[in-house]
Amino acid sequence: MCRLAQLLSSTRRRARLARLLAVGQLRSWDLSPCATERAEQTVAELAANTALHGHVHSRDFRLGLTSDPVVGLLRSTASGARGGCLPTPPAECTMPLDAESGRGPFLVAALADRWGVEPYPPGGKTVWADCDCEGPDPSAS
Repeated sequence: MCRLAQLLSSTRRRARLARLLAVGQLRSWDLSPCATERAEQTVAELAANTALHGHVHSRDFRLGLTSDPVVGLLRSTASGARGGCLPTPPAECTMPLDAESGRGPFLVAALADRWGVEPYPPGGKTVWADCDCEGPDPSAS
């Protein structure tokens, strides 16, 4: 099993850094390009949303990646200090089509095989997204 856990300040700049760290880590693991690309985009969305919506002054957010090749699962997580504002599932979203924001749950739902939210004690939340992966890239051999 491969893991990455990184604590970052809750700013847009650090959300970008979270994406860059994830890209570097994911590309070092022996995963299919499809799973890697989906996870890169998912991390970018989770980190940006956590820095924007999960931000509490002077509190950091946590980025997590876990690859379990035995079960073929890649999990991305972003944990923030604000727990009250839960993401709206895409099926329940009534956002206007021309809105400038609010598409995060749509993107995560489109990229991930499963996603959800769980409490992050003492008062925050973790948004997670799973990508099923078929294992190492067969073209790498």
